[in-house]
Amino acid sequence: MSVATGLSVAGNYFAQPLLDVIGRDLHLSAGTAALVVTVAQTGYGLGLLLLVPLGDLLERRRLAVVLCALTAAFLTVTASAPNGALLLVGTALTGLTSVAAQVVMPFAATLSAPAERGRTVGTVMTGLLLGILLARTAAGLLAELGGWRTVYWVNAALMLLMAVLLRLRLPALRTDAGLRYPALLRSTLALFAQEPVLRRRALLGALTFAGFSTLWTAVVFLLSGPAYGWQESTIGLLGLVGAAGSLAATAAGRLADRGLAHRVTGVGACLLLASWGLLAAGGTGGAWSLVALLAGVIVLDLAAHAVHVTNQNLIYAVRPEARNRLNSAYMTNYFTGGAAGSALTSAVWGLGGWGGVCALGAGMAGAVVVVWAAEWAQRVRAARAAAGSSGVGG
Repeated sequence: MSVATGLSVAGNYFAQPLLDVIGRDLHLSAGTAALVVTVAQTGYGLGLLLLVPLGDLLERRRLAVVLCALTAAFLTVTASAPNGALLLVGTALTGLTSVAAQVVMPFAATLSAPAERGRTVGTVMTGLLLGILLARTAAGLLAELGGWRTVYWVNAALMLLMAVLLRLRLPALRTDAGLRYPALLRSTLALFAQEPVLRRRALLGALTFAGFSTLWTAVVFLLSGPAYGWQESTIGLLGLVGAAGSLAATAAGRLADRGLAHRVTGVGACLLLASWGLLAAGGTGGAWSLVALLAGVIVLDLAAHAVHVTNQNLIYAVRPEARNRLNSAYMTNYFTGGAAGSALTSAVWGLGGWGGVCALGAGMAGAVVVVWAAEWAQRVRAARAAAGSSGVGG
């Protein structure tokens, strides 16, 4: 399941380091080539809203298998695209069905025992995060071996294999919400009004992923600029450094199983803020600056993944029968935060360069700390009130 989630989401990130090559091969303008990334994000966002809630209505194994198989089919459309129009169609549809990862995630949580849910979510999340971080590296390497289409053909074959393996290895599981599809979508939105844990954790997730996207959007500008002067293939290898932070997902899940989810979130929030100090020191170039930059990347990724895993662990416990809708609501906010972070970064880079970007990231991380502190204070007040009521009753 971990491998399936990683391969599912990877298809949305292959194009980022290959836009120039794709544009030249298909005779696309720079603006049209850039649309490849936009339509992938749009398709994924629609999938989160429209397809993920189906896990609370349909048999989950079948849904996951069908989405993986469709992703494989749409990847072949992209791989064989003779022009920009078909490339964009294949990319958009791949983004739409790649939310198989977000169907598998709550499926894994449901299959696990409550005392092991955090570890399970962390393990599956590690695969997803590695898929995101290593997709660019894999795309660059495979493009050098056989052209830009190679990575899409390879991913299509692997997704088809995963569809078969999920069908053979996973149990059938159905949790019927007793709702028709339109009512199912409405109930997903209603969960925000009904569940304060979802509201707080969705805000934390959006702010955290906004900071994550800020780093990975701006670091390309920094490393390709005069401070470092790296080539694109070298920049892609930075994903290997960021992958080290994904190991935090499993550790955070294990700590959450011990009842420490809120504390782990707090530590992650503080590390998130501290990472921007290291990243700011990495903006000048030179050996020590590079060390600070790499350390900042590792710390930020570690912190962001820890916060994300504890968020999911807590929201999955709210309503077990509605986990796919909860995940849909949470991930839509998470994804929106990431898109907003990328958009803000592009604007801030033009105005303030790397220093401005680090200030933006630190501001987002500071907001994460504030939201967590408010949640922690509320929990303390509730615990004291409960203790006082118990004392009066006695």
